[in-house]
Amino acid sequence: MAVRFIPSRILCWLFSALLLAGLLPGGLHADWDFSQISRKATALYGPLGEGQQRIDAWQRLLATQKQVSELEQLKVVNLFFNKQMHYVEDIDLWHQVDYWETPIEALWKGAGDCEDYAIAKYFSLRHLGVSSDKLRITYVKALRQNRAHMVLTYYSTPEAIPLVLDSLMDEIEPATRRTDLLPVYSFNAEGLWLPGAKGNKKIGDTKRLSRWQDVLRKMRAEGFPAEPAN
Repeated sequence: MAVRFIPSRILCWLFSALLLAGLLPGGLHADWDFSQISRKATALYGPLGEGQQRIDAWQRLLATQKQVSELEQLKVVNLFFNKQMHYVEDIDLWHQVDYWETPIEALWKGAGDCEDYAIAKYFSLRHLGVSSDKLRITYVKALRQNRAHMVLTYYSTPEAIPLVLDSLMDEIEPATRRTDLLPVYSFNAEGLWLPGAKGNKKIGDTKRLSRWQDVLRKMRAEGFPAEPAN
């Protein structure tokens, strides 16, 4: 992943820069018109090639998994993106130090780095009906690799030990078993949290603009519905 660790004196600035203004594009529970999305994506990016097959597979997954349990949705979505994508650094894939993909971009390329997996899984689960307060995109330090990393975490209840959906492994495990990951902060549509001895502490909301607005803007351009944010 291209994100570098930041000195504590500017950590608050980083958090402000990454706050999500509503995180999700609107129309989350509306049907997504994949015919229109594919047409607009082709106009934006050129021929989708094998990416169209991956997008079609994503559409089928979303259409068939709405009635299963949330735990089953987690497993299916986690495995889908881990198999459909392969890891490539932003600098090699996009010629940028840090680039956040939409799910369409990720499937078009069939590649991305850790935050792109987490973003795609987040949007997929939200569209399947998992509430945003159960999901957080979590920035961690991967201790074995000694590098920054992002995963998606799922909380069955506000006080539950989260489950970790990781691009590094297909198995979903509780955070207590992922001693190789050191949480730094997490976020979702409701706000931003810091980990602490007494539980996660909310330190901000999602009203500020941030680079995440680029992801939302790109998704709207791709044909995803736009409604007021959460």
